[in-house]
Amino acid sequence: MNIDLNKNEDANKIAWSNVKTLLDKIEEGGGKKAIQKQKERNKLTARERIQYLADKDKMFIEIGAFAGYGMYEEYGGCPAGGTVAGVGYVGGKQCVIVANDQTVKAGAWFPITGKKNLRMQEIAMENNLPIIYLVDSAGVFLPMQDEIFPDKEHFGRIFRNNARMSAMGITQIAAVMGPCVAGGAYLPIMSDETIMVEGHGSIFLAGPYLVKAAIGETTDNETLGGAATHTEISGIADYKFETEEACLDCIKDIISKLADTAKAGFNRIAPITPSKEPSEVYSIFPEGNLKPYDMHEIIQTIVDASSFIEFKKDYGKTLICGYARIDGWAVGIVANQRLNIKNKKGEMQIGGVIYNDSADKGARFIMNCNQKKIPLIFLQDITGFMVGTRSEHSGIIKDGAKMVNAVANSVVPKITFILGNSYGAGNYAMCGKAYDPRFIYAWPSAKIAVMGGEQAAKTLLQIEVASLKAKGKEITAENEQNLLKEMMDKYATQTTAVYAASRLWVDAIIDPQKTRKIISENLSAANHNPKIEEFKTGVLQV
Repeated sequence: MNIDLNKNEDANKIAWSNVKTLLDKIEEGGGKKAIQKQKERNKLTARERIQYLADKDKMFIEIGAFAGYGMYEEYGGCPAGGTVAGVGYVGGKQCVIVANDQTVKAGAWFPITGKKNLRMQEIAMENNLPIIYLVDSAGVFLPMQDEIFPDKEHFGRIFRNNARMSAMGITQIAAVMGPCVAGGAYLPIMSDETIMVEGHGSIFLAGPYLVKAAIGETTDNETLGGAATHTEISGIADYKFETEEACLDCIKDIISKLADTAKAGFNRIAPITPSKEPSEVYSIFPEGNLKPYDMHEIIQTIVDASSFIEFKKDYGKTLICGYARIDGWAVGIVANQRLNIKNKKGEMQIGGVIYNDSADKGARFIMNCNQKKIPLIFLQDITGFMVGTRSEHSGIIKDGAKMVNAVANSVVPKITFILGNSYGAGNYAMCGKAYDPRFIYAWPSAKIAVMGGEQAAKTLLQIEVASLKAKGKEITAENEQNLLKEMMDKYATQTTAVYAASRLWVDAIIDPQKTRKIISENLSAANHNPKIEEFKTGVLQV
């Protein structure tokens, strides 16, 4: 057993180390030469700006670091989506911070940049958090303008959200530290207060070259839209400072003066240390997501000691539900059990699969948490709902629909962690991205797909072979094996945590031992929004 524990620990630590290596590369932004140019202009990088702005003694959770990874290679890539962003503290207040990375294509907006910025605004709106924009962008990346400009979830939605957040009373502060061009010029002006750095910050609908082309006027950046112009003539900006540091100090001062807002009132008491060290997750979680393990042991590394009360413990055993406290916060936990377990009839049930009884239990527990206004934590390691004649005759679709209904209509905050597998409708029932979790994270071991890689590849192979045979082509056993390998390799790439994070299906890939701390910070954020709707499920089959 100790050999297995050591192998698990080694494998999980290596997996996180590989993620960290990729993150270190991503943090270079547009590269060392681009960073050097930024320094030569006496400008901080996006990460340095956030580091200076955020409170040093509090946790900063970066969101979307992998956004765009492996994408847009024909244009030289777009590290972190050209934007550094996350949730942290400024002047003692929890805030959302979004900073354009000027080292990446002059801070231009790719399609993933728009998606990431909209996600950050969504986090601010859902959790009623102030949002700070550190602006330094050349605007839309023109070669891809058709994929970022006109649609509902594109660039223009940013300014719609500015207006909506203002109406919601959410504080928005914009610091213009570089170019702020064309449609992007609306963002700082639609914020509550605008701060500019002299000599670097500029705001205009059309730059000097376009002005010359359009109306024949010759001008320069400073005259057209610099800090002096907008604080002394147009009145668009509110403050100007000679240095970025002074600009960021002003933001700290403004945020520190914000009044405390009403809270949701989620219950919290003094925290108790977990019964297992959070670092023990490395040895508990199985190498390669292959072997069964007891999810109760994972839960013990996250929750306060002796706080977990399991709901319907002896019923629907492939789904663990229960009340607990995490860093003092009251939570409801819904977690897949990966052990193969006998049910009450003595029948063996496969771990990581939702059966009729576990779906029924999950739906009821989720409804209970909504009734009691207790936030929900989902721990995913699921291969899907049980299939086969017996399950279909027992109404697995009906029972699964009840659980999906309860998840979809939940009004309490939901925070999702994908530990291992996240396949098919199991992803939905366990509050995947499509079901509006307040935050969603992946461990390095996560795999997200419509079904397991081997099953999917074999299904695709059968379809491909049948198609080729229908065209009169002869398929040898060797051909079949080559096709299967090709399909499995492609599928394996598309199911990884990195692939998911690059497309923002998850907010971040995290170090598993930090799960407890991240939950606590997320609940603190969620507690800032006092508005909780009435819980209704609508029509469902019973």
